[in-house]
Order: sequence, then C-alpha cells, then structure tokens
Amino acid sequence: MQENPKEHAENISRLEERSGTAARLFDVRAVISGLFLVYGVLIGGAGLFPTEAGMAKSQGININLWTGLAMLVVGAAFALWLKLRPLGHGDR
Repeated sequence: MQENPKEHAENISRLEERSGTAARLFDVRAVISGLFLVYGVLIGGAGLFPTEAGMAKSQGININLWTGLAMLVVGAAFALWLKLRPLGHGDR
C-alpha cells in the first residue's frame, strides 16, 4: 500500500519537526550553561564569606569569588548563545 506524495511529504515534515524538538532538548550548550551557572553560584557564594586560612593560601586574593564570577559570565554567555542561535533543521 503506497501513500500519495502529499501525505508522504506531510509525514516527513512532522518527523523533522519532532526530531528538531528532541535535538533542542538535548543541546549540549544548555547543559554546559546550567552547570556553569550552578557552580558559579556555589563557588561565588563561598567567596562571599572568605576565611583567613583560605585568603592566606591564595595570597590575599579572594579566588572563590573571582572564579565564581567568571563561571557565571561563561554560563551566561552559553545561555545567550543558546537563546540567540537555537538549533534549526540544518544545524545538526
């Protein structure tokens, strides 16, 4: 049993749409962005309350605060990239 070309084209279109949705769900940029944002908040939060011992180890630089802020910037950059350039049908 053969389907007509119009039905075949519609089926392909529906499958491509579903495939694109699945690709967007598993876009690695979203995972990277989320991890950098979460770890940036955790490390930056630790940097808000530095200890004397920790400051002595890093020669007076609040390394947790600066690393946390850098991670937040990288996470935000990945989120912005994801928002501005979402995956399309031809990007896979």
